[in-house]
Amino acid sequence: MRLRPSGLLLLTTSLAPAAVAAQAAAPAATASPVLSATARPAASLTLSLAEALKQARATSPTYRQTANDLGPARAAERAAKGALLPSLNTSGTAGYQGPGTQAFGGALFSPPGILTSSWALNAQWQVNGQRLTAVAQQRANERATEADIDQAGAALTAEITTQYLLALQLDAQEQVAREQVKRNDDFLALAKARYQVGQATLLDVRQAEVQRGTAEVALLRAAQSRNEASIELFRRIGTPPPVAVEAVALSDSFPMQEPRWTLDELLRAAEAANPQLVAFRAREAAARQQWRGARSEYTPTLGVFASIGGFTQQFTNTDAQQAGALSGGQAQAAACQRNNQINQALNLGPVVADCFAAAGLQPGGQALTDAVRTGIVSANEQFPFNFRRNPFQLTAQLSFPLFTGWARSQRIAVAHTAQLDAEERVRAQALQVRSDVNARWLAARTAWSIVAVQDRNRLAARDQLKLAQDRYRLGNGTALELADAQNAVQRAEGDYVNAVYDYHRQVALLELAIGRPLR
Repeated sequence: MRLRPSGLLLLTTSLAPAAVAAQAAAPAATASPVLSATARPAASLTLSLAEALKQARATSPTYRQTANDLGPARAAERAAKGALLPSLNTSGTAGYQGPGTQAFGGALFSPPGILTSSWALNAQWQVNGQRLTAVAQQRANERATEADIDQAGAALTAEITTQYLLALQLDAQEQVAREQVKRNDDFLALAKARYQVGQATLLDVRQAEVQRGTAEVALLRAAQSRNEASIELFRRIGTPPPVAVEAVALSDSFPMQEPRWTLDELLRAAEAANPQLVAFRAREAAARQQWRGARSEYTPTLGVFASIGGFTQQFTNTDAQQAGALSGGQAQAAACQRNNQINQALNLGPVVADCFAAAGLQPGGQALTDAVRTGIVSANEQFPFNFRRNPFQLTAQLSFPLFTGWARSQRIAVAHTAQLDAEERVRAQALQVRSDVNARWLAARTAWSIVAVQDRNRLAARDQLKLAQDRYRLGNGTALELADAQNAVQRAEGDYVNAVYDYHRQVALLELAIGRPLR
């Protein structure tokens, strides 16, 4: 299984340190043999905290669900801005009406079939208080979404850091268990040597063997706990381990630094940077804009509408048109002939030589000329794209809703209540932040003091073990005393490791409460 190619988890071929945490926090250890059955394989993957955090931002399912909300928030802001621009739409139609008898004005008509088509381009622009305030409202929602993402990122940082520290702590505890196995190997070898020369009993040898077996079991359990912590770390990162967890080495170390921060400066920093408090403030700003938008429903709406278009109309046959043209031509020819007779009788002017030709009729006046018939057919051929332009239309409208059944008042009341609730959430979170910072600051100082006490305890336990070893080697002490001293050292070393990483966790929680790193 491979990690995403984000350049985070660096596969290495060199051996990585197996217990980096012990460099700064765990008891000092020297190179020692370990049980072959529980020896850790050579590390093939090193993982720093920065790499883990970067990878988690790319693959953590919980964080990605929050981060994905930014896209719709930005789209909503763009839509609010777009609502202030004119809307454009275009349309086209085509139709057919078959021939038949129709009644109009009490008369019956039998028009031929008709083909029609049309197009239109419409522009509409509306503006009111709601649309004007929507831009600021959606911008506030976008900022609130960004604040939510920052809050989720801070929570993810605290989660990964805490689990990373736990894995380091259990790694250091595994080293403590390995040191205990080594001490019990030395104890068993010494007991066997003294038994061979008659200075110890077989009971001492068996005691040493039991101690060694107990230490081996403790080492196996410590290794299992460390592996489970690494598995959990990768789960929270959002990716399966790329190699066996036994071969993963955590490369970061956390130096011990005395907490010299003052409570006042921490409270001021948290007031400005606590991610949850910042997110609540952003939500309060968005609720305030929502309230303003609800009140803007009392403003009038100005609308402007413009339209241009065209149409065609074509008959499926031109018989009726030709019949009308023939009837009109015959009437025109008859009028022409009467005018000719009058002009000739009164000698008023020239006469028309051929009234039928002048009226577009063939000789005799019983049929249209070919040119007229062709013109009628040609003029009828408009479908589907020989459009005639419609007149341009422009309309402006100003409307004001007078009464909506108190619906506006209800929406304004709901929005105002939401804004007041958001203010109270901000105030409650500010109080919670002060409480958390104060508690974490005290916890970090206490944890620092406990580390100092545990450090003295482990040094005393080491001296006690050295005395017990010397006494047993010289025959003045018992195997039970030496076993008790070894167990005391293991407990003291383990308690020191726990105290160190408890301090680091308290600092990490303090950083989460403040909203920025302290180291």
